[in-house]
Amino acid sequence: MSEREEPVPIGHALDGLLRSLRGGASAAAVGGVFGRWDEVVGPAVAANVRPIRLERGTLLLEVAEPAWATQVRLLSDDIRARLATVTGVDVEHVEVRVARPGRSGNRSSDR
Repeated sequence: MSEREEPVPIGHALDGLLRSLRGGASAAAVGGVFGRWDEVVGPAVAANVRPIRLERGTLLLEVAEPAWATQVRLLSDDIRARLATVTGVDVEHVEVRVARPGRSGNRSSDR
């Protein structure tokens, strides 16, 4: 008869699953970045820029307009510093993509 493994708390199991899907980012890290995004970047930026993915130390952001992509690139060091301060998450790189037509980086139009 084979030995049974001890039960694992669901939080640990989900954290492991999320880490494998997100390239090592824990559920707490992803939740901190996504859940506190407005606090990290402020309401003006948050209204036009949204986090899409946190994977292997890289945060992917989506914007509706190319001008916002330029702005985010200029602010990327500040965004990384604020993420570390507010959420405790160390992001090595920030990547930006402009949303395809019909998709918006603006949260208010997504609702």
